[in-house]
Amino acid sequence: MRRLTPLPLLFLLAACGGEQAAPSPPPPEVGVIEAMPADLPLTLDIGGRLAPFRSADVRARVPGVLQKRVYAEGSDVREGDVLFLIDPAPLQAALGTAQASLAQAQANYANAKAGADRARQLAPQNYVSQSDLDNALAAERSAAAAVQAGRAAVDSARINLGYATVRAPIAGIAGRQRVTEGALVGQGDATLLTTVDQVDPLYVNFSISVSELERIRALVAASGRDRSEVAVRLPDGSEHAHKGVLDFSADLVDPATGAVSMRASVPNPDKRLLPGTYVTLEATMGMQQGVFAIPQAAVQRDAAGAYVLVVGADGKVARRDVRTSSASDGDWIVTEGISAGERVIVAGVQKVRVDAPATAVPWQREGAARASPQAPAQPGPQPAAPSAEPSAAPAAVPDGAPADADAEG
Repeated sequence: MRRLTPLPLLFLLAACGGEQAAPSPPPPEVGVIEAMPADLPLTLDIGGRLAPFRSADVRARVPGVLQKRVYAEGSDVREGDVLFLIDPAPLQAALGTAQASLAQAQANYANAKAGADRARQLAPQNYVSQSDLDNALAAERSAAAAVQAGRAAVDSARINLGYATVRAPIAGIAGRQRVTEGALVGQGDATLLTTVDQVDPLYVNFSISVSELERIRALVAASGRDRSEVAVRLPDGSEHAHKGVLDFSADLVDPATGAVSMRASVPNPDKRLLPGTYVTLEATMGMQQGVFAIPQAAVQRDAAGAYVLVVGADGKVARRDVRTSSASDGDWIVTEGISAGERVIVAGVQKVRVDAPATAVPWQREGAARASPQAPAQPGPQPAAPSAEPSAAPAAVPDGAPADADAEG
């Protein structure tokens, strides 16, 4: 005889079976972008220091007492402008002495020449001996040499007298006065009086690593350009109005730092830039072919290096080890590791794991979403789709949960 199972026990077993068949949570939703290759410029942000295009020391080239400073400190001067006056009296006296010595030498030469001419005329008739003729000719040559020495002494004295008027060797900004009036200058060493700096254009000195230099050379050679442009960003964040160019690269590596010295030339017509200022260079070194601009939030790093997570065609998450070259406008420039068309996870990276399923929705930058003031009130079709799906997916789970609970009851 078969034993019948009581009806309440059947209901209890049915309820237990319902708990075991509860639906699994949906795959996490992540924001993705489609990786698209592009030709992007290689831009490096490098710190550098401004230096004058030319800098000349103005020194006292003759001894004397400094009489007067003619220029205004910190003013623009032209090449040849008078900067200082040194007492010329001793130099004028030296010039007079040299001129007197020259006159004496010229008089001696005239007498020696007259005696030599007489000896030349009398020698054929044997009125003078050969020895007297030789002495007369030697005296003439010695007197002529003395005249040349006298003229050189006059020229030297005249040059020294000209050095008493100190002039600007180059055009630029004249610095502060280093020696006051009344000081004795030029005794022994050439006394430094001031400096003149040419600040239009200016040099920017900086250093880069050897690997960056090799990459820059390769890109410049591929682009066919002789020089690379640079933009100068000042300490306050503003950008200089005039672009510069790279004009020098050292061929030696500094053994202390392992870097290579480089230099850029920057126009400075309005004199806004000052030598010695620390600035940031945005140097465009060339074009990178077929690279990817990936938001920085998508690029992760671990002991193995940089990587990104992508949602494959099967809807599962996969890891891609990548190589980055530089950062630009909030993106990493990825040169290797991903392929065109792959969906790279930008938002929700912490919610997924490799080989697990994920739901991909288009990702949009916050700045782009906030660019239009009407976006929050009247979202477009594309921005609304990502926000609507997350709200609908969680709502499906609570709707089913009470149904199971009622079944248990």
